[in-house]
Amino acid sequence: MHGHGYAPQQPPGPEQGAPVTLRVIFVVVSLMSCGLLAWACLLRLASVTRRPRDWVLFALAVVHIVVTLYIIGTDPGEKGEFTTWRGDVGMGLLLGGLAAIIAYYLYADIRHFAPARPAPPAPYTQTTVYSQASGYGYPPAQAPRPYTPAPPAPPLQPPPAQQPPPQAGPEPQRPGPARIDQVRAELDELSDYLRKHEGDR
Repeated sequence: MHGHGYAPQQPPGPEQGAPVTLRVIFVVVSLMSCGLLAWACLLRLASVTRRPRDWVLFALAVVHIVVTLYIIGTDPGEKGEFTTWRGDVGMGLLLGGLAAIIAYYLYADIRHFAPARPAPPAPYTQTTVYSQASGYGYPPAQAPRPYTPAPPAPPLQPPPAQQPPPQAGPEPQRPGPARIDQVRAELDELSDYLRKHEGDR
């Protein structure tokens, strides 16, 4: 129910206000000249970004303006009156180029001066966070702990290879009771023999 809320937005500083002012000036100049000075937008953009693509677009804009003025100039009408298709095509090219140049200029300039995006915040754990503003007996606010994943499980050991069952065959013979008795009798004879020889000495 209680939370930290949204962080207050900082007002644009002087480093952000200057590009906005220049953007407005260049767009207004381009519109007031009916596209004849639209190349100035791309000249500023190319000088700021210093990318080869922007320099190429600036050169194309200058060529576009020259070609458009040539087409409009070949129309035989007087004082801005177009009597042939050349004047209509020239004005269409001029206004279409104006719209394209302003759209690209605003897109590239805003993208170039956009502040770097901050890193995404760490995900919250199940820790309860209390509001510092409410002092109704709640404990003080705790900073959320960063998410720490559980250690990876050890790799599974392959099951031990099952040994094939022993083949059915003759079982090893164990000494039977008769054999044990025979060995015991021989040991008794040997001990009697040794006693007898010890007694002779």
